[in-house]
Amino acid sequence: MCGIVGILGKHEVAPIILDALKRLEYRGYDSAGIATVNNGALDRRRAVGKLINLSDLLVHDPLRGKSGIGHTRWATHGGPSVANAHPHQAGRVAVVHNGIIENFRELREELSAEGASFSSQTDTETIAQLAGSLLEKGRSPVEAARETLARLKGAFALAFLFSGEDDLIVCARRGSPLAIGHGEGEMFVGSDALALAPMTDRVTYLEEGDWAIITRSGAQIFDAEGHQTHRPMNRINVEETRVDKSGHRHFMAKEMAEQPAILQAALGFYSGLDHDGIDLPDGLGFAATDRLIMVACGTAYYACQVAKYWFERYAGLPVELDIASEFRYRNPVLGDSNTAIFVSQSGETADTLAALRHVKGQVAQVVSVVNVMTSSIARESDIALPIHAGPEIGVASTKAFTAQLQVLAVLALRAGLDRGHLSEAEFATLLAQLRSVPGYVAQALDREEEIRLLTESLSQARDVLFLGRGVMYPLAQEGALKLKEISYIHAEAYAAGELKHGPIALIDKDLPVIIFAPHDALFEKTVSNMQEVMARQGQVLLISDAQGFADAGEVPTRLQMPAVPEFIAPFIYAVPAQMIAYHTALHRGTDVDQPRNLAKSVTVE
Repeated sequence: MCGIVGILGKHEVAPIILDALKRLEYRGYDSAGIATVNNGALDRRRAVGKLINLSDLLVHDPLRGKSGIGHTRWATHGGPSVANAHPHQAGRVAVVHNGIIENFRELREELSAEGASFSSQTDTETIAQLAGSLLEKGRSPVEAARETLARLKGAFALAFLFSGEDDLIVCARRGSPLAIGHGEGEMFVGSDALALAPMTDRVTYLEEGDWAIITRSGAQIFDAEGHQTHRPMNRINVEETRVDKSGHRHFMAKEMAEQPAILQAALGFYSGLDHDGIDLPDGLGFAATDRLIMVACGTAYYACQVAKYWFERYAGLPVELDIASEFRYRNPVLGDSNTAIFVSQSGETADTLAALRHVKGQVAQVVSVVNVMTSSIARESDIALPIHAGPEIGVASTKAFTAQLQVLAVLALRAGLDRGHLSEAEFATLLAQLRSVPGYVAQALDREEEIRLLTESLSQARDVLFLGRGVMYPLAQEGALKLKEISYIHAEAYAAGELKHGPIALIDKDLPVIIFAPHDALFEKTVSNMQEVMARQGQVLLISDAQGFADAGEVPTRLQMPAVPEFIAPFIYAVPAQMIAYHTALHRGTDVDQPRNLAKSVTVE
């Protein structure tokens, strides 16, 4: 989603803001801009498309000033255009905004009646016009910002910059994350610590409803009721925020390659290399839990689908699984012996955060599985469990998906032990299998050249069908999602047994059908469905292991994975799901790391 940067600095800020915005590119954007105060006057530059366009503009038309705000926009109200790009300016105020203002039409009509003239289609310009109107009525900059905030309904992170005020930024958050960075005679504002890391390792995270007055000497923070408050300062590990491709062509390629090391480290965190048990935070247990509620969006939702199989099979624990954007609207029945688990890479996913807030106080414990332990979801959970994936820059999640699986697998095994559903011997066997995952994932990654060749013909397809059974069904869904996200090929996934209930009508000689089928208890049934596809001339790609190929008979196209126990198969089959999408996208020439219309962290509902 949109990225925000603000700096009250010692040096010319435009190039520094531009560099910080580059660190926020992973969030997704379609236009960008910067505003500064120079000799008391506001000035701004905006451009559509990639940041290189804004960079070129700044070379030909430099922007001076040591105080400024910048923004990368992901379009909501109004398409990508210079007029709709942030910062928006009205008279003596410029504004950058992440989120959606729900009452902007009402405010726009009111301001238009007072004579305001709007130049964009955005909800954000309404904020600037309202603050500008208040300034014209004699309010001070801080008063204008405070009164503007009081009128807004919706979700937002905001930063205000004022003409005549080169030592002032007012910022606020409601629903969207915002952090304040502390320097020596300098202060910073950013959507996340990643943007601020080159400038400072001291960060304060605003809480829900907070707003702040920033000057070079520090920050005054006020809560939602307007009372001045203190928020702790955190030291961030700058090394953990390092962002580079490490020699890879794309961030996605790098992040896929990192999976063995990440999975090894994550398991080591929860169960030391020589430890036979699983270490979880105090208070986290499943013995008294009678139902597990799991909530997530996108790829994280598919990780939860896999985990549902694990919890029910290995822990005998009933699982209710929901897409976060639907969860609270169906008035779910909650109980005080339920445990709710929320999964989000960023920890800021708006729908997931709203679902978490909906269940708080109605269930026994709220647990989150996140990659960012300073995020809103982590902070508002009873217990937050890190996946230890490190920064994931590619919009299409790869290493975060398998790292989420790792933590959920650990929880399922612990639940099985807590509930007496697994014997000590069974637990030890499954934990040993989990320890073998990094090695098997490395073997799967070694199939990359074979996958690259297979995807040459796939890249010409208009539609692709993915099939799987059991835990392979969510893997098929993940494969279809990845292909859609970065290659822009329409793809669907079905549980293979559902083929005869409609999708088989789509099968013809032009439809590629990708089938995930390790040689497990459901293999014969999956192969039966595959034969139905082949009988109708579908272009089958079977992904299985050596025994699977031996039993499957003649298959036109195949991709062999290592033979692994059923418990850990989702980790290994995630790799071809990712790589098929990646190499198909390369053949098609699409933007792998920043696919069109998508944002890394969806911080609006």
